[in-house]
Amino acid sequence: MSKALKGRVALVTGAGRGIGAATAKVLASAGAAVVVSDIDIASAEAVRDEINEAGGIGRAVPLDIAEDASWQAALADVAGEFGKLNVLVNNAGIVIVKPIEEASRAEVEQLTGINILGTYFGIQHSLPLLKQGAKQDDNSSSIINFSSAMGIKGYPFGASYSMSKGAIRLLSKSAALEFAQLGYPIRVNSIHPGLVETPMVEQEAEKMASYGAFGENTQEKVIEALKAYNPLGRFAEPSEIAKGVLFLASDDSSFMNGSELVVDGGETA
Repeated sequence: MSKALKGRVALVTGAGRGIGAATAKVLASAGAAVVVSDIDIASAEAVRDEINEAGGIGRAVPLDIAEDASWQAALADVAGEFGKLNVLVNNAGIVIVKPIEEASRAEVEQLTGINILGTYFGIQHSLPLLKQGAKQDDNSSSIINFSSAMGIKGYPFGASYSMSKGAIRLLSKSAALEFAQLGYPIRVNSIHPGLVETPMVEQEAEKMASYGAFGENTQEKVIEALKAYNPLGRFAEPSEIAKGVLFLASDDSSFMNGSELVVDGGETA
């Protein structure tokens, strides 16, 4: 892989597993020093070790994106180690699979606190270091926010998740326009994966089966139905999403701002 991000620093949230881990590894293979952040520091350290063993530059930090103090501590670590940030990938998030009438206020508030507010305040807290990164490297910094195909279309039994991902879609557009008007050299785009081969999707399918999604009552049958629903007939691999993040992080997407990169096998088409 080319060294499109050589000399740059990236922070990826929720990078201890799944899409986040794949993203951290892909960005590192492109030359970036990658801050692997996760609420589960052990998983973040495992990914960091993989990056370093492969010849990359990885650093692990604990991060609970729902807490301002946690963001401040993580970014102080980045500032002390690297003095800048060029790429922020807001990947961390949770999902609730429940009918609207059964989801509690506490559950929905937890989800929105992580998915929406965690992304919003992650951007806010990271701005000084992103400005510094753009200034040092005479280039634009890049924010990539994880929305979802379900932030574009509906998601039965996952209304709160779809709601949160729709909010991230418009947060990204609004931030892109605001930063451009303020003269900040920071691009903001969203990425919209379809269903990906991860433990989270397996858990979602199990819950959907309990509600009779697609007229099925087992996890295996729901997974089969979800794959059949996709025009490509399968789920994405985490690395396929990570490569989209790399594109948005690199200069190859230098004229993309406030855009949506949909990587869903044609599901929203």
